[in-house]
Amino acid sequence: MSPDLRPATRGQVFSWAMWDWGSAAFNAVIVTFVFSVYLTDSVGADLDGPLTPATWLSISIALAGLVIALTAPVMGQRADRGGRRRRSLAIWTYLTVALTALMFLVDSDAPYPWFFVGLLLLALGSITFEFAEVSYFAMLRQVSTPATVGRVSGFGWAMGYFGGIFLLLAAFLGFISGDGDERGLLGISTDGGLNVRLVCLVAAVWFAVFALPVLRSVPENRPRGKRGDDDEVGFVESYRILWRDLRALWRRDPRTVKFLVASAIFRDGLAGVFTFGAILAVTVYGLAPGDVLIFGVAANVVAALGAAVAGVVDDLVGPKAVIIGSLAAMLGTMTVLLFVDGTAMFWLFGLLMCLFVGPAQSASRSFLARLAPPGSDGQMFGLYATTGRAISFLAPALFGLFTWGFGTDRAGIAGIALVLLVGLLLLLPVKTPTRSEASITWAGSA
Repeated sequence: MSPDLRPATRGQVFSWAMWDWGSAAFNAVIVTFVFSVYLTDSVGADLDGPLTPATWLSISIALAGLVIALTAPVMGQRADRGGRRRRSLAIWTYLTVALTALMFLVDSDAPYPWFFVGLLLLALGSITFEFAEVSYFAMLRQVSTPATVGRVSGFGWAMGYFGGIFLLLAAFLGFISGDGDERGLLGISTDGGLNVRLVCLVAAVWFAVFALPVLRSVPENRPRGKRGDDDEVGFVESYRILWRDLRALWRRDPRTVKFLVASAIFRDGLAGVFTFGAILAVTVYGLAPGDVLIFGVAANVVAALGAAVAGVVDDLVGPKAVIIGSLAAMLGTMTVLLFVDGTAMFWLFGLLMCLFVGPAQSASRSFLARLAPPGSDGQMFGLYATTGRAISFLAPALFGLFTWGFGTDRAGIAGIALVLLVGLLLLLPVKTPTRSEASITWAGSA
């Protein structure tokens, strides 16, 4: 058996998945639930001018997305060429950790200039995190074989969900819960947002610690050419190489390009489920704002379990079947949600829908791992990031269009469902690589 087709040890797989666990510190705590909310609701609460804090936030994240879209494939390509994927993961991960720690400085009692400093740190962190994720995703073939890639991807995705749940509960109970000038079980002062700023430090330490195992246990990838060749290729020349590789990829196996387009669309729909789910829970189904966090924790538990189980199914029947089944099930539950009312119905069908989000995300990652040409994992996952960013306006735009056109937030569900449906239809003609085809690509990768 080729060395590249030998299964990684359980320790290597676990070490790789611990990065997913640790990265929840940035995804869940910084971007989604804690720091971004603190930045717009506290630090920028009294901001003057024509733009609201939320608008400034959206502009900064959009600019970060533009940088990612333009550069992610080339950054992944250069790590592939030089055999420096692990080093790239380390650099971008710990830059993200440093930026997260610097968020402690963003004092709500002195909004100028700290609001804009916070926006800058969040935007830069989004860029460095996405670059780190490209290298991390590209390592999937280093810790799996064609027979195990689905369950390894699902295990990692589940670890990310569980890490987010654990850290969010710890942050809420220890630093944020309660009323008055001191919050949480630790009794932290709220002066200048100290309790939230300390959560940023905890998140930075969390990510720094749990990123170490993958860097110690998973070996570096083999360079595509002589080590150091990437240093001899300028950044502009890297784009020429990228365009050349894409044309060759289209001639050799156009389904990879078709999958990147299809997955970009349905992944945007999956992101829309989480982005607008909390809004719909309150405005349409009557959940109390305080219950939304509880639902969020439950939704992450369900999504994690779904991802772990679907990883095994992925290896048995292939990632395409998992994605199609997951998207079809989500479309069915969303159709029901269009017509039901009340918190009980939202809990039932909302959690049922979340059960299929994790499997679709995990199987999408394993699908591309099976398709990526030998030695080009980083470049392909860079394109994965780019296509996702390029289409990320679709779900928010259709959500807004449907709510405006029908005059009710409930109609936004149909807008997100339409995005998922289009992604599903584009995926249907894309053939899953056979086990033998995947073995060939594994044999050419490290």
